[in-house]
Amino acid sequence: MRIAFCRAVAFALIVVAIAKSGHAQTYPAHPIRVIVGPGPDIVARLFAPKMTDLLGQPVIVEPRPGAGGVIAAQSVANAPADGYMLLQATASYTINTALGTLPLDLAKDLAPIALVSTTPFVLVVNPSLPAKNLGELIAYAKANPGKLNYASSGVGTPPHLAGELFKAMAGVDIVHVPFREANSALNSVVSGATQMMFSIASVAQAQIAGRTVRGIAVTSPKTSPLVPGLPSLAEAGLPGFAVIGWNGFVAPKGTPEAVVARLNAALTAGLDDATLRDRLNGAGYELAAKNTPQEFSAFIAADTAKWLDLVAKTRMKAN
Repeated sequence: MRIAFCRAVAFALIVVAIAKSGHAQTYPAHPIRVIVGPGPDIVARLFAPKMTDLLGQPVIVEPRPGAGGVIAAQSVANAPADGYMLLQATASYTINTALGTLPLDLAKDLAPIALVSTTPFVLVVNPSLPAKNLGELIAYAKANPGKLNYASSGVGTPPHLAGELFKAMAGVDIVHVPFREANSALNSVVSGATQMMFSIASVAQAQIAGRTVRGIAVTSPKTSPLVPGLPSLAEAGLPGFAVIGWNGFVAPKGTPEAVVARLNAALTAGLDDATLRDRLNGAGYELAAKNTPQEFSAFIAADTAKWLDLVAKTRMKAN
C-alpha cells in the first residue's frame, strides 16, 4: 500500500510539472489585463503596445481606483496565478504598507516582475520666500519654526512622506497641509496660501518655467534630466535623501517562474526602446535600468523598509 501511495504521489507531481511546463510554453493564449490603482495609468498605457507586440496577445489597461489602491491590489492578489492579470505597482503601495492601510505586501504577497520607470519629486517654494537654495530654505525654516506650511496631495501620499522625511533629516519644524489632489496643493503654493511642497516633476516643470514657483532641488539621489539645472537634495546638503515615484508590474503570488520570466523579458525589452523612452520622458518619467524579478523584489522590500522606519520615528498615522 505504501509503495502504491508513493507511486501515486510521484505521478501526481509529474503531472503538475508537465502541466506547468505546458502552460509556460503556450503562455499567453489570450489577452492580459493590467490593473491600475493609485496614480496615473500613463506608464501602463505606454508599455502595453510594446508588450502586445512581444507577447502576441493584447495587453489591456484597466483602471480600478479607490481605497488607496486596496481594490486594485486585492483583485490581482486574489486572481488566478496564471499571468493573465497584472498590477501596475507604485510607491503608494509601499507607503501604504508602512502606514498599515494596505493589507498585503507587494514583495511577499504578489510576484514582482520588473521595475519600469521612476520619477523624482521637486521641492518648490513660493517665489516670495527668501530662499534661493536648499541651505537658505533650511536656515529660514530653523529661524521661523512652525511658520512654514508645506502642501501635499493628501495624507500618506509620496509628497507627504517626502515632507516628513525632509523635516526629520533637516531638523526643521514645518506644518503639513494636505489637499485632495496634487493640482490643488500646487496652486496653494502658487497663491502663497502654503509656502512649499514636493511636487511631481511633470507637474512642477511648467510652474517653474512660468516662474510661479521656484524650484529648489529634486528628490532623486542625483540630478535628473527631467528637471535640468536643479541639484538633488542629497547633493545640496541632505546626504542620503531620496524619494522617487516609481512604477513596476507584479503578478499574483504563485505565478509560474517561466511566465514571470517571459513577462520580465517583454517589459525590460521596452527599456531599450528609444521611442518609448522619449514618450515617457515627455510624460515626466525616466526609464528604469534593466532589472530581474529578484532585483525588483529587493527594491520593493528596501522601499517598504525605508517608509516603515520613517513612520516609526515620526509616529505618523494614516488618519
